[in-house]
Amino acid sequence: MSTPGFFCYNKSDNVYSDKEITEMANEHEEQIRIVQETVAGKEITFAHIMGAPAPVIYQKLGLNPQVDYSSSAIGIMNMTPPESAVIASDIAVKSGNVYLGFADRFTGTLIITGVLSDVNSAMTEIVNYFRDELNYVVCRITKR
Repeated sequence: MSTPGFFCYNKSDNVYSDKEITEMANEHEEQIRIVQETVAGKEITFAHIMGAPAPVIYQKLGLNPQVDYSSSAIGIMNMTPPESAVIASDIAVKSGNVYLGFADRFTGTLIITGVLSDVNSAMTEIVNYFRDELNYVVCRITKR
């Protein structure tokens, strides 16, 4: 899993925790430069399905406006490494009648649209494949 953290290195390459950094800043009343690092792992960090979203969401995201909004859904997920979005998009379009709204191999974001049951099926297929075949850490699919 990605583990964001704050680290401070001094001239002798010592690494200090968040608590130690705060204590040093308070003790010396000086500014300390903080660098945040994320260690990318193999994971799906976010998977959500929006059932019957408002038409304005489709418009603002530049998604297919020719849909029946009352029975439609938007599925969105994020994964690392970001190139995984390419694999996920392939699984999505092959698993059901979904429209690939957005896939970004640089950020790992995937957005799909379609009928709620098809979007749910595609998202489930993606999560199951990444967990079972690629040994990714996956989150549960949330719905609203």
